[in-house]
Amino acid sequence: MARIMWACWDGGGNLTPSLGIAAELRHRGHDVAFHGRPDMVDRAIAAGMTATALAAARDDLERFSFLPMPTVFGFTGSPAVGRELVDVAVAEKPDLLVVDAMFAAALDVAPQIDAPSVVMVHTFANRLRDVWERGFVMQSEARVRAGYDALPGLDVLWGGRDVVHANTLAALDGPAPEGGVPVRHGAPVLASESRATPVELPWDADDSPLVLLSFSTVPEQRDAAALQTALDALAPLDIHVVATTGQVVAPDELDIPANAHVVPFADHEQLLRRASLVVGHGGHGTTMRTLRAGVPIVAMPATGADQAGMAAFVTSAGAGLGVDRGADAATIRDAASAVLTDPAYRAQAAEIAELFVGLDAAALAADSVESVIG
Repeated sequence: MARIMWACWDGGGNLTPSLGIAAELRHRGHDVAFHGRPDMVDRAIAAGMTATALAAARDDLERFSFLPMPTVFGFTGSPAVGRELVDVAVAEKPDLLVVDAMFAAALDVAPQIDAPSVVMVHTFANRLRDVWERGFVMQSEARVRAGYDALPGLDVLWGGRDVVHANTLAALDGPAPEGGVPVRHGAPVLASESRATPVELPWDADDSPLVLLSFSTVPEQRDAAALQTALDALAPLDIHVVATTGQVVAPDELDIPANAHVVPFADHEQLLRRASLVVGHGGHGTTMRTLRAGVPIVAMPATGADQAGMAAFVTSAGAGLGVDRGADAATIRDAASAVLTDPAYRAQAAEIAELFVGLDAAALAADSVESVIG
């Protein structure tokens, strides 16, 4: 049995798959302990994991207040958080360190921790390599502006680790750029948390297409206006809409049209069995879950770094259409109507779904983790 220290970022597309991988590692007899923001702890414990909030998680938020999302980058880039992780490792003596791919402060101090290390990527690694590189440059420049030392780039933060594992399909991600850090691919880890509850639909059975409208569950990506715009876009169509708010938007903040049913969380697997279309924020997890079900997508990116790239991928793959962030209701409506009426989009989504058959994504990721345990 190995003691595994997991330095995590609790974004919706990051923590949920991490918990799925950790469950597989626990099943194999390993001890997994998560360390991150206080927001993570209850979710991890609910999944049966050991989880501890880092005391320094909010120490640097004021120094990073000039950023659009200081609660994110004041944690992922904080030197105080990095120092605390080193102290935790000295006390706990882990056999292995797993670090979320965007957690620059943890990646930066990984060489100071006496254990092999694995980078866990929860979206495209190669297709979006330029996005990852720009993200680390941004975090480095922000650290300097906050009065701290700069961070190294991706080639050091990722390249200095023993394995970089991407929970996405190699066939969709493509090869690493020439000379770039090599990546080991698995598959999307599409675990569900307990808050993903079944939904009782309020409509009588009829032939109207069902559209799932799903935005980010990350508080920093809260966008009630975009959710309202999407509801307005879909309101004139002869469809039923189930919209999930992730509890970052309250239903009473919205003007809910007659053809829509709004809930905080929903079991997407249940809804995807009936859905004709998903309108989402371009998150990797939602996008891959949708494609695994053979359902086409309209992707309207939020503020996540990878979401515009995911929207572009959906369009280029022919499995739906991406629209620009901030698209108006007419643009979203036109995209949704086009995807609903052209069977080629669903056919292409079904073709991509075949790539998922027979893959145990959590097991593939656990194999990568175990490969560096001494």
